[in-house]
Amino acid sequence: MLTSVDPDVIRALGDPLRLRIVTLLARETLCTTHLVEETGARQTNLSNHMKVLREAGLVETEPCGRFTYYRLKPEVLDRLSEQFAALAASARTAAGNKRACP
Repeated sequence: MLTSVDPDVIRALGDPLRLRIVTLLARETLCTTHLVEETGARQTNLSNHMKVLREAGLVETEPCGRFTYYRLKPEVLDRLSEQFAALAASARTAAGNKRACP
């Protein structure tokens, strides 16, 4: 069954900095300080991007003293991958379908 791709996840991944953050978090759990160092983004800007990623369900937080660590949720990316695979399969099946113009 073909399902629609989650627009919140797509929107969250559509920003180059957020995609970079997701790529970094795919390698290891990082705190805000690490992400600022790795991306060169300002802390306030990074916090706004992390909020978008959290609200889209892509990352989860882990408080550790005065720091907040971020961890990527791979099951969300698995689900997104499955949805895109279903879209690709549908496109292959429908490649010969053409609606006639009136």
